[in-house]
Amino acid sequence: MNKILITGAQSFIGTNFIRYSKNRDIREISIYNITPDTIDFRNIDIVLHLAAIVHINRNIRKEDYYRINRDLVIEVARYAKSAGVKHFIFLSTVKVYGTFSQDVYPLNEESSCNPVDYYGKSKYEAEQELRTLSDSNFTVSIIRTPIVYGDDVKANMSKLIKLIKKFSVLPLAKIDNKRNYTYIENLTGFIDRIIDLKAPGTFIVMDDHAISTTNLVNLLSKSLGKKIILFRLPKIIIKLGTIFLPELFGRLYGSFELDNSITKKILDFKPPFSTDEGIRRMIESYKNQLIN
Repeated sequence: MNKILITGAQSFIGTNFIRYSKNRDIREISIYNITPDTIDFRNIDIVLHLAAIVHINRNIRKEDYYRINRDLVIEVARYAKSAGVKHFIFLSTVKVYGTFSQDVYPLNEESSCNPVDYYGKSKYEAEQELRTLSDSNFTVSIIRTPIVYGDDVKANMSKLIKLIKKFSVLPLAKIDNKRNYTYIENLTGFIDRIIDLKAPGTFIVMDDHAISTTNLVNLLSKSLGKKIILFRLPKIIIKLGTIFLPELFGRLYGSFELDNSITKKILDFKPPFSTDEGIRRMIESYKNQLIN
């Protein structure tokens, strides 16, 4: 049985991986208050590295992104390798490709990377350094994901759920974009498969089909049992919003379509849950928490 160490304690992804993975010998540690050389890697077969600064925030210094998302990753991997760990799995991000403004879609595992912010740049540089550590005795697997959602989700998906609950009318009708999402149980299934195969390389992990923002809102409202009215903002407002609030309007109106055919072929794996089913299961969990 594989012994797995998660670096990054009590994270959304780590907590759900422990909950849903078929691997049961898993422990997690926080590495914010310790140094990588003090981590006990004895008897550990696999390190799943999740510790990261995961959101773009102007209050976070550039140096902190690189210290946590690049330097710490490489330090942990080097000490793990020297201690005899055989497999290192790094959770990266599709932000390594750049932003929603790219013209060529869909992006795949072999597309060029042009990260534009410190989050994407630090993750990409970590990827590059990790590849130099990979050899026959130390497998490196890099996982790129779009937004991950599921039980106890935080960040943007949580904000959208709260927005739908609070307002019955929203300016999100007829948005004809394409964005991919990753249900947490699908992510867990992909990681389990990577572990089974000891598969090296770079993988895109996501649900099978891209959906529009309008479709996402409709799926969420339906699962919540909330009737909402959607309308479309005037084109001039959308254009101005894209200029003055590019991050927000980019997420709502821009496309970021991905193709992970290579990943699914290498792993011989198909995600078990559709986005519709993933949304429904997430909202069921959300409702149960409110009741309890």
